[in-house]
Amino acid sequence: MSAHTPVVAIAYHSGYGHTAVVAEAVRNGAADAGATVHLIKVDEIDDAQWELLDASDAIVFGSPTYMGTASSAFHVFAEATSKRWFGDDWQDKLAAGFTNSASKSGDKLHTLQFFQTLAAQHGMHWVNLGLKPGWNSSTASENDLNRLGFFSGVGAQTNSDQGVEAVHKADLATAEHLGRRVAETARIFTAGRATIAA
Repeated sequence: MSAHTPVVAIAYHSGYGHTAVVAEAVRNGAADAGATVHLIKVDEIDDAQWELLDASDAIVFGSPTYMGTASSAFHVFAEATSKRWFGDDWQDKLAAGFTNSASKSGDKLHTLQFFQTLAAQHGMHWVNLGLKPGWNSSTASENDLNRLGFFSGVGAQTNSDQGVEAVHKADLATAEHLGRRVAETARIFTAGRATIAA
């Protein structure tokens, strides 16, 4: 019996394109780890894309952090998932998250915690970043993975007066790491379920 190819969906909103670049890095990491990956813009979601989310092994949530939380477009999406909540449609799927803002902190942790709460309400299993913090000693560098020191997900930072080309390379590498970690964890989960079923 061949191993199941994990399916990862990235449900995200991007206001100015910066968060979309991070979403693409998550996609690249998951694809490199052998997953089938779907990028879904939550402000343009249609019925077919809802079905892709329902059929995925893992859903990665992404949004810019505006005024200390996820964007209003992402909140609209989150509220719309209540239809899935009533049916336990996402029960026991994997979940993870990423966000971007202009400030080094910018209350990004609150956005990641919002994603965690959303996942918990659906009975999903949260996949953390799995990295020690970087850039926190005299020998460290802003080019370290997890340079901003988040544990629960990816916190990226881009200067407010710069375009998408300025999304920090270390943050993109951290996002790729998250994508790989989600895909690898999904492979383990699906293989375990198949073994138990057999």
